[in-house]
Amino acid sequence: MNLQDNDFELFQLPRRQQLDLAELDQRWKTLQRQVHPDRFVAQGAAAQRVAMQWSVRINEAYQRLKDPLKRAAYLCELGGVPVEAHSNTAMPADFLMQQMEWREALDDAEDAGALQALACEVQQASSDALQEVTAAIDTQQDMLAAAALVRRMMFIQKFAQEVRQRQLQQQLQQS
Repeated sequence: MNLQDNDFELFQLPRRQQLDLAELDQRWKTLQRQVHPDRFVAQGAAAQRVAMQWSVRINEAYQRLKDPLKRAAYLCELGGVPVEAHSNTAMPADFLMQQMEWREALDDAEDAGALQALACEVQQASSDALQEVTAAIDTQQDMLAAAALVRRMMFIQKFAQEVRQRQLQQQLQQS
C-alpha cells in the first residue's frame, strides 16, 4: 500500500462511478484487518501510530467511495475538474425552475400526503441525476458534465433533507 495512491488504487477497484458495493465492503474489511493497530503491538508505539494513520486513511477512502455523491465528486476531482460547489453555482434554467417549483410545493404542503408526494418526486430526481452522472463519468468520460451534474445532485440531496425535516416536524406536531 502507498499513501499516495488514490482511493480506487488503495482498494484495487476500477476508477468508475458504478461500483460493486459488496466488493468495496469486503476490500475495506480486508484492508482494516491488515492495518489494525492491535497487529502491531509487538513492534512498538511508532508502528501502532503508523497503523492508526493507515486505518484512518482507509476509513476516509471507504466513506468517500461508498457514497455515490462523494464518489462522483472525487472522480471529477481525479479527472481534473473539481466540482467547486461553493464558487460555481451556475445551473441550467430548467433546473432553476424546478428548484422554485419544489420550494413552492414545500411551502404549500399542509399534509403528510403532499410532503410524501414531494419526497417521492425529489427521490426520483435524485435517482435520475445519479444515472446521468454515472453515464457522464463511466460511459462518456465527460468530467465537465459530471461536475455540473454533481452540483445538481448536491442541491437535490440538500433539498431532500429539508423535505425529510419538514416531514419529521409535521409528525411531531401530530403527536
